[in-house]
Amino acid sequence: MKFVDEARIHVKAGDGGNGCVSFRRERFVPRGGPDGGNGGKGGDVILQADAQLTTLLDLTYPKQFRAQKGTHGKGKDQTGKNGENLIIRVPTGTLVRDDQTGELLQDLLFDGQQFVAGEGGRGGRGNARFATPTLRAPRHAEKGEKGQEHWLRLELKLLADVGLVGYPNVGKSTLLSRISSARPKIGDYPFTTLVPNLGVVSREDHRPFVVADIPGLIQGASKGAGLGLTFLRHVERTRLFIHLLDISEGPPRDPVKDFHALNHELKAYHPSLQEKTQLIALNKIDLPSVRERAKRIKNRFERMGHPLYLISGQTGEGVKELVETVFRELDLIKSNFS
Repeated sequence: MKFVDEARIHVKAGDGGNGCVSFRRERFVPRGGPDGGNGGKGGDVILQADAQLTTLLDLTYPKQFRAQKGTHGKGKDQTGKNGENLIIRVPTGTLVRDDQTGELLQDLLFDGQQFVAGEGGRGGRGNARFATPTLRAPRHAEKGEKGQEHWLRLELKLLADVGLVGYPNVGKSTLLSRISSARPKIGDYPFTTLVPNLGVVSREDHRPFVVADIPGLIQGASKGAGLGLTFLRHVERTRLFIHLLDISEGPPRDPVKDFHALNHELKAYHPSLQEKTQLIALNKIDLPSVRERAKRIKNRFERMGHPLYLISGQTGEGVKELVETVFRELDLIKSNFS
């Protein structure tokens, strides 16, 4: 399924039904009286978060969503039927914004959470409602109110506990497939991953956590370079980063410089990202060229106050220790907020 994390839609709630002008015509009832019923209320347009959805693809076409109108009132004081609500399912983590002003209207964070994006119009009152002691035969009724309509912009921010960040081809997808049942596309060239991938990591004695492989982060990502600007929004909700480093390919890379450069991009996109807990891991330790330099690199990070985990997403070496640390850190973060 194609991953789509932005959509622009037009919602139109149902119009209310018109009130009815009617008079009783009953045998043995002289003069009768007004008996026009009220119109029914128009249906609402409701956005509902659904944890089973992962993309806004279904909302890219059609872009018009209309709820049902209320029916008109009838004689014999019969009220018109209310229009049915239109429920539009969106992924959890969807932001709802006014398309013109950009104002945030709702953040749909929880499965089943609803937001009334357009309220249906009230039904008009029938002439029976206007009868008074001095006006016994009113010959007018109200028209139903128009339903609200808006252009909305929807933005999806993935809900994940842990975000895998790092330059392209450092092994994020391989690590994700190692620690979870996710099976992302894996290749030996940059930008193999073109969409965020989610996986669930579980252990008997801990609450499972969701990890997201965030693609396309390179130097200049916060200004639109690479794929970064497209997917940086998805790291905002994560509680913890696993920053993956790789020194196995091409000309010798300085992992410390890579670490600082990518953190600069995160901070430039949103300063709060710099404050999140980070675990740093040097990947591909199974390769002799990496293992040879690993101890020296580890000492450099430790002097900076950052423990460095030596792992291999390919063979699993060191991965268990890293995952156990993630569980401990998430428990600590949770206890600090409780």
